[in-house]
Amino acid sequence: MRAFFVGPFLRLLPVGLIALSIQRVVFAHHPVHDVKLQFVLALVVAAGAGGGADRGAVVGFVLGLLYDATGSTPLGTMALAYGVGGITAGSLHRFTPDPQWWLAAIFATLGAAVGELSIPLTEVITGNSGWVTRDLFVTVPIVAVAAGVLCPALLPVGRWMMGVKRKKWKAMAE
Repeated sequence: MRAFFVGPFLRLLPVGLIALSIQRVVFAHHPVHDVKLQFVLALVVAAGAGGGADRGAVVGFVLGLLYDATGSTPLGTMALAYGVGGITAGSLHRFTPDPQWWLAAIFATLGAAVGELSIPLTEVITGNSGWVTRDLFVTVPIVAVAAGVLCPALLPVGRWMMGVKRKKWKAMAE
């Protein structure tokens, strides 16, 4: 029980609810080229880029379930897609444990593209809609670039939400 109160879930739910509120109130009513930007996905990939693939998967799954609970999608559709996006963005930690902001933004862009591409795939599995449409070629780049632009601002929030401490450089003793 102590792990629940000390661990990331106590921070994950309030931050996720705030992000979902921002998504529903701000980004849903201000589309870019008729594309609704995915603020929750941007937070997921920023947390993945800052904390690793396993933490990105956890954030993606939990925030995806929150998103599914408030939307018209079947439960688990966004959870699966956001989890895949978080894992993709978190794979950066294989190369560097503490990425620079620009490198994290690149991986967040890639993670958001994979997460956004996963949404139609999960909808096909559940039988909701078709796989490749013309809108997909416009939606994915806009959502991915927006997540990359938002990543430097959301990276500290994602690290705090998951309880990730930044590495501190130590001076070499002579």
